Amino acid sequence: MIVLLDDPRARSFEPFATTRPLGEVRAGAVLIRERWAHVLSAPAIGFVSSPHLSGFSEFAAPPAHEGAVPAGTWLVNTRALPHLQATASDAAVLSIDGRVAAVRVGGDVTVEQLRDPLFSLDSVMPEAGPGAGTRVEVPGVWLEHVWDLTATLQELLLSDIPLVGAMVGARSITEPQATAQAALPGVHVIGLYDVLLEPGAEVEPMTVFDTSAGPVLLRAGARVRAFTRVVGPCYVGRQSTVTADRIAGCSIGDACRVHGEVSSTIFIGHANKGHDGFVGHSVIGRWANLGAGTITSNLKNTYGSVSLWTPEGVRDTGLQFLGSMLGDHAKTGIGLRLTTGCVVGAGANVFDAIPPKLVPPFAWGGPTPYGVFAPDAFVDTAARVMSRRQVELSEAARGWWRTVHRMATTDPRWTRT
Repeated sequence: MIVLLDDPRARSFEPFATTRPLGEVRAGAVLIRERWAHVLSAPAIGFVSSPHLSGFSEFAAPPAHEGAVPAGTWLVNTRALPHLQATASDAAVLSIDGRVAAVRVGGDVTVEQLRDPLFSLDSVMPEAGPGAGTRVEVPGVWLEHVWDLTATLQELLLSDIPLVGAMVGARSITEPQATAQAALPGVHVIGLYDVLLEPGAEVEPMTVFDTSAGPVLLRAGARVRAFTRVVGPCYVGRQSTVTADRIAGCSIGDACRVHGEVSSTIFIGHANKGHDGFVGHSVIGRWANLGAGTITSNLKNTYGSVSLWTPEGVRDTGLQFLGSMLGDHAKTGIGLRLTTGCVVGAGANVFDAIPPKLVPPFAWGGPTPYGVFAPDAFVDTAARVMSRRQVELSEAARGWWRTVHRMATTDPRWTRT
């Protein structure tokens, strides 16, 4: 069994930490929770994060953990991202780059202990019994900042896609080439990496796959429409559709609609970008919607490093390429231009031409100063959006979103620029 721990740094990864534990964020081709479940060959039974997330509920996500974490449970730091090829074997401790990433706890640990800002996984390592002291170094990366989700994306996709493809029984359309041409007429492949299709994926004629830099994986129900160039490494999730431009180096979660030029971007899932407009080096929250012509800037005119708002203030990311961070249920109006390193909070609905670099959660309107998206109106809108993907917003979830709305709209951190 696994319990996922968001440490204090993970709990500051905004705009996503407002509405979801870090384990339910996509990193590489999979959610962080799914990554650890595969590596440890065990299910996640709960998460420990900020108290306001105790009502979080979503698809297969485990609930917030209550009570003590029992001895023998795997406790993992969600900022640690092992490569999927890693294996726990009989280890009691897994480390990445010499730092403890996961521990099979030696004794019961309370949630209060785990939320202590000074808590460390080193303090709960087993001291006796089978496997005690067995520490295994595994390949992987750490998320030090929220922008590392984009900085690590290409490395993780290159590592993830072949293994995920094998796990789901995906077939290569590139070996042998003659078979691929017969099965998918009018589809062209450039490069030496694989194009992998899980059964049920569809590719229309006049599609080009460029695998010069990495492989491509299409999950069941995914569709690539005609006149699209898909550049690897690229992952397209179940029931997602990409169409009509260049989709390069992206991780697109389930049930997304992605149209237009998109580069090095993560869609957590169930997001909609149905029209033209460039999006690059960005992370798009679940249920977000980008209006027609929404464009992100991912490179400053000076070619210098991009700064990004964080709860601790504006930080220099050290990255030359960084676009926008859009929280869950964020929405942009038509023709919106997002500045380099823009943060759009969860539930925001903005439709002016160029918002500031920080748009608070549940902001409404345009131009600034923004109003507040009323809680009942937001919940009703969210329910309509979700129903279009045949997902119901339960009464419990409605109540939780009202609680999150109240917390986020009174949080003074969002006024810092």
